[in-house]
Amino acid sequence: PLRGSLPPGGAVSAWGGPAPDLMNPHAPPLIRLRGITKVYGQGNTAFQALKGVDLDIEQGDFVAIMGPSGSGKSTAMNMLGCLDQPSGGHYQFRGVHVESLSRDERVRLRRGYFGFVFQGFHLLARTSALENVELPLIYRGEPAARRHAAARAALEQVGLKGWEHHTPGELSGGQQQRVAIARAIVTEPQVLLADEPTGNLDTQRSHEIMELLWRLNVDRNITVLMVTHEADMAAYARRMVRFVDGQVASDELNPHPRLLHQPPPQGVGHVA
Repeated sequence: PLRGSLPPGGAVSAWGGPAPDLMNPHAPPLIRLRGITKVYGQGNTAFQALKGVDLDIEQGDFVAIMGPSGSGKSTAMNMLGCLDQPSGGHYQFRGVHVESLSRDERVRLRRGYFGFVFQGFHLLARTSALENVELPLIYRGEPAARRHAAARAALEQVGLKGWEHHTPGELSGGQQQRVAIARAIVTEPQVLLADEPTGNLDTQRSHEIMELLWRLNVDRNITVLMVTHEADMAAYARRMVRFVDGQVASDELNPHPRLLHQPPPQGVGHVA
């Protein structure tokens, strides 16, 4: 089990310790950052990318993380996803101090609780959609039959049933991003981190992907943390956090998030 104290619970979590008690109203937030700093380099060449970030994120939240280039938003996402370590401060995930974990423990935490979606899709070019989605389960040592079933189910959830054996070169950009999302959710994560998920897509496909992320958040209670510089995409989030110069400049609720019952842009809704 990981070092640190988790809320009491009878189940066993993906990282080997007791699962969090999601029904406990006094439980800590899903994620808590306090005084997080990140410095790259040393001496005269040192650059402070994060300058004391405080942030709480609750289970089931949908947060758009925004800011100009160099503001620290992508660095913060790397910290949240355990892809990098802070130089200072405290990061708690369900009350566990992540900054105190060993490298192997952070890997188990990442594999068990986080899914990742990137702007560039990062699919294996000569590998089928099904095999691409199976990759995280291979790393977890799941048997082949279970991997196949889970990957097929994930592809169906993102609207790609029947496309399992197509390679990325046979898919459109929107379809490739759907495969990437299926790969991110096949492990049933609590948190989905999306870094500019619509950056390589046209407007219509972008809204299709945002509607898919919205449905995953609403229907499956997956916490979505999304870096974006596009206001139209951020409009789907319930909350907007803006970074400037390595700090949280504003943290506001979105009073009018784009809801699924609102008519999408013309043409949105079909698989493309």
